[in-house]
Amino acid sequence: MLLNVIAGIAVPFVGTSLGAACVFFMKKELNQTVQRALTGFAAGVMVAASVWSLLIPAMEQCADIGGWAFLPAFTGFWLGMGFLLLLDKIIPHMHLNAGRAEGIKSKAKKTTMMVLAVTLHNIPEGMAVGVVYAGLLSGSAEITAGGAFALALGIAVQNFPEGAIISMPLKAEGVTKGKAFLYGVLSGAVEPAGALLTLLFAGLFVPAMPYLLSFAAGAMIYVVVEELIPEMSAGEHSNAGVLMFALGFSSMMALDVALG
Repeated sequence: MLLNVIAGIAVPFVGTSLGAACVFFMKKELNQTVQRALTGFAAGVMVAASVWSLLIPAMEQCADIGGWAFLPAFTGFWLGMGFLLLLDKIIPHMHLNAGRAEGIKSKAKKTTMMVLAVTLHNIPEGMAVGVVYAGLLSGSAEITAGGAFALALGIAVQNFPEGAIISMPLKAEGVTKGKAFLYGVLSGAVEPAGALLTLLFAGLFVPAMPYLLSFAAGAMIYVVVEELIPEMSAGEHSNAGVLMFALGFSSMMALDVALG
């Protein structure tokens, strides 16, 4: 079981690192249509993971309270939304193709701001993996080993294009390939760190598991709506982002059901 947990925590980080390594093999920056498509895919995966891997298990664990089974999930969801809103207001960052930085004012370089934006995005993903594996280890949540790994694998799949999306623009900004790769890897390092911390604290508060599962879901949905959907819709009208969102959503849904 311990090896399964270690593998589950590591897999998303490997996905980001492999994506960042594209900077060594691709000569040109990803065009806008490709970026929108990959962003849409990531958004679809995150929404499906929030529903099937987090919110539904949270409500199933509270099924014994009858018609109020939604309340822990509802409460945790909004706490997660609020937490990411707070981080979004505090951490200085700049989204891809954005004209100005967000968060508190900072003199940090544009490249640093871009890395912080992806890092902020990765925080809830690490939390989601950590709380799901905490639920698996506690045996108190409606989570199977297959379902937990499905979440980790789904996040890893959508992390691959994210790694490329951060490293390739950095190279275009004049950053060396080695540094662009390193920044991409560092942006994903928050995931295993966040997963381990969440795993530790969630294990101490097993009765609060439904709240923690839905908290991670709320945080991920915040990222999707605030960051990914605007990015996949930027520029000229295109169906690429929408179609890839649907592909990411259906793929993650199928993966969770098949392995769970």
